[in-house]
Amino acid sequence: MDIKIKTALISVSDKSGLEKIVHSLQEHGVKIVSTGGTAKAITEMGVDVMDVSTLTNFPEMMDGRVKTLHPNVHGGLLAKRDDKDHIQSQTEHGIEDIDLIIVNLYPFEETINTQENEEICIENIDIGGPAMLRSAAKNHKFVTVVTDVNDYSDVINEMKENKGSTTLDFRKKLAAKTFSMTAYYDSMISNWFHRDQAERINNFSLAGKLSSTLRYGENPHQSAGLYKTSQHQSGIPYATLLQGKELSYNNINDSDAALQLIKEFGQNIPTVAIIKHANPCGVASASTLSDAYLMAFSCDTTSAFGGIIATNQIIDEDTAKEMIKIFTEVIITPGISEGAEKIFKTKNNLRILVLPSMHEKHISRNFKSIEGGILVQSGDNKQTEKSNLKIVTQREPTSDQMDDMLFAFKVCKHVKSNAIIYVKNQKTIGIGAGQMSRVDSAKIATQKNSEMESNDENSLKDSVVASDAFFPFSDGLLVTISSGATAVIQPGGSIKDDEVIKAADNAGISMVFTGVRHFRH
Repeated sequence: MDIKIKTALISVSDKSGLEKIVHSLQEHGVKIVSTGGTAKAITEMGVDVMDVSTLTNFPEMMDGRVKTLHPNVHGGLLAKRDDKDHIQSQTEHGIEDIDLIIVNLYPFEETINTQENEEICIENIDIGGPAMLRSAAKNHKFVTVVTDVNDYSDVINEMKENKGSTTLDFRKKLAAKTFSMTAYYDSMISNWFHRDQAERINNFSLAGKLSSTLRYGENPHQSAGLYKTSQHQSGIPYATLLQGKELSYNNINDSDAALQLIKEFGQNIPTVAIIKHANPCGVASASTLSDAYLMAFSCDTTSAFGGIIATNQIIDEDTAKEMIKIFTEVIITPGISEGAEKIFKTKNNLRILVLPSMHEKHISRNFKSIEGGILVQSGDNKQTEKSNLKIVTQREPTSDQMDDMLFAFKVCKHVKSNAIIYVKNQKTIGIGAGQMSRVDSAKIATQKNSEMESNDENSLKDSVVASDAFFPFSDGLLVTISSGATAVIQPGGSIKDDEVIKAADNAGISMVFTGVRHFRH
């Protein structure tokens, strides 16, 4: 069913592209009703416009908070034009049909991203706009609703092809887009109000705006897209792609894993993490970034090929020279020097992501989709300090061992469970990830170490070990002890803790409990 556009109501914050569609409506003889600043802009275009206060017989008031919330507006949008009772109500109360609305909302998203003043943010919560959009979209059988500037040309063409009318299919498509937009807008507001609250929310909503359509998902037969959800403009979706082709689904997932890990180490001590399939394959801290990279790379030179590199400091020329010696998918960093940028440009396929805001801290939530629902949890932001450690063995760890254990526990937090990490001198020298048995993870970490270049720095002798969760029995611990570890950091809490502590004492090693588990599934 085609509907002739006779009356249009226009109220927009973003006035870009407005003149073209206004003149098109004028050519079709459409009566235009508008509000405040929009009405003024249309008048300046030389087009006749009726102020909404004339339509409602009521002035705008309360600084514009109340202007379109009126039966003459919503009646004109919601009336069923094939319903005798609706038509009678319109006639009785003098309510005219509104056939088209063009509305975009107060810039709430832009405001919260640039403005800390809460009052200003609240004033940019649109009330009348969403109400009109929802009314028009609900009644799309009769009303055309436009909320996206990019749809103006489609409206112009639609009316041109249909002699000033729109088709039902066209109106239905715009209505679906409108409900998606208002849902996003309301979710964004809800999440902003809960921005500093970590507790459970009874009615949870997730606001996402399409950033890019990806070629495919984890596998070529899966479709995928990247959506921006952060109100802090932080994270991989907000990084600048300095060079290289667009990121794939797996690139983005792995880059996020690398980002979350490198953030653990702050920005004071040069640190590098290398990630493969969302698991670390090498992490190290050193006096220079280039040394940190070489140390991280040496942990697993095979897995590092085609991996993701994350640095916590600006990449200099010396580090860049080392990094380009093997194929790397993505490098994520807070910045790069001019010399490093020139070096990276010699590798066209290398993607460089620059994220100056990587060290900003925010309350975060994690989401995981399951069939029929979404799992939501607060981010694993728990930090373990020396003061949190409880020494449970007869032998006490040295100060250097304490530092290495804390380093290992930071890495362990970002390795898929079950996780076992060997560390020596602020460098991973063995990583066992994602096994069903903690014993197997310990064995794999030992095996990975055996593939490294043999020297004292890489020897498991006198290394420290981190476990993401408690040792349920002493068997996993005994594997690490037999490999040469002399200090262990683990959460504790097993009913077999006494057995595990006894095994550590019998071997003459030190062990500390953190009281904090870091499962990662």
